[in-house]
Amino acid sequence: MKKTVTRLADGRELLYFDAHDGTVRDAVDRRTLDPVASASEIRHDPLLDESVAIASHRQGRIHHPPADSCPLCPSTEAWQSEIPAPDYEVAVFENRFPSLSGDNGRCEVVCFTSDHEASFADLTEERAALVLAAWTDRTAELSARGGVEQVYCFENRGTEIGVTLAHPHGQIYAFPTVTPRTAAMLRNALVHRARTGRNLFDDVLARERAAERVVLAGEHWTAFVPYAARWPYEVHLYPHRRVADLTGLDAAARAEFPRIYLELLRRFDRIFGPGRPPTPYIAAWHQAPVTGPGRDEFALHLELFTVRRASGKLKYLAGTESGMGAFMNDVSPESAADRLREVASS
Repeated sequence: MKKTVTRLADGRELLYFDAHDGTVRDAVDRRTLDPVASASEIRHDPLLDESVAIASHRQGRIHHPPADSCPLCPSTEAWQSEIPAPDYEVAVFENRFPSLSGDNGRCEVVCFTSDHEASFADLTEERAALVLAAWTDRTAELSARGGVEQVYCFENRGTEIGVTLAHPHGQIYAFPTVTPRTAAMLRNALVHRARTGRNLFDDVLARERAAERVVLAGEHWTAFVPYAARWPYEVHLYPHRRVADLTGLDAAARAEFPRIYLELLRRFDRIFGPGRPPTPYIAAWHQAPVTGPGRDEFALHLELFTVRRASGKLKYLAGTESGMGAFMNDVSPESAADRLREVASS
């Protein structure tokens, strides 16, 4: 893998990731841009002991642009995008409208391919491996920055999720605090260790691998619908060897990941039958905090889920979920696992 680091016209960092060392990336951003003016602020909620980012400047961000003026496509003579090169493999750049910035963290955009009409599921295994390498590189670099407590790599796909740019891409947030879900998992892992002497994530993975909800299993990864799934179709993907974050994966796990993950995404697109719109989803990497007690107890894993519960029907977070954080699932985890096995690639 070759990484090329350059700058956009307003000073933001842009990184190209290429599979071959001989690739040259020397395109210059020819736009005239004002400096980024972000005003993110972290406020603390004392009742829940949680942090909230206030980022009112994001109201002016780009919203559903036409394909010929997509900011994530390669630049052309007629259109100068966020990526000056006429083509690229994987590109990462600082978000111009970040939710987190300065002392309050950093937000990056990850473009998986230059093909505007593609999706992650359309990538080759080589390209998926390059995305994994980019995620790993950014996790390592952002974790080393002062003030960063957690690095979160994720993809939102589909307008139903709230995506405003159709080009296949994800994001990376470097948080100045530990996120609420991670903090809760860590607390429970430490309690489990004190009570049993065992690791909570190891026990969960062992239980799920022995259950009927395994969707896909390889030599180094297992994907399963969790026993208490919150979403209609929700899959958790774990490496068999517990590591704290993406930087800890060994060569064997990295080599197998593209095949497992691409098959999982392709099954998601077949859940609701042929001819249906692409399945909206969120793919979220859960990584350990950069420092602090319990880091060694945490297990890297990916959670993939959709808000679609049936063809043409969405799972809305209404009174119980949004108001009280109490989830009610309309689809049994066992039937969801059955369906995800039914739609396996032939």
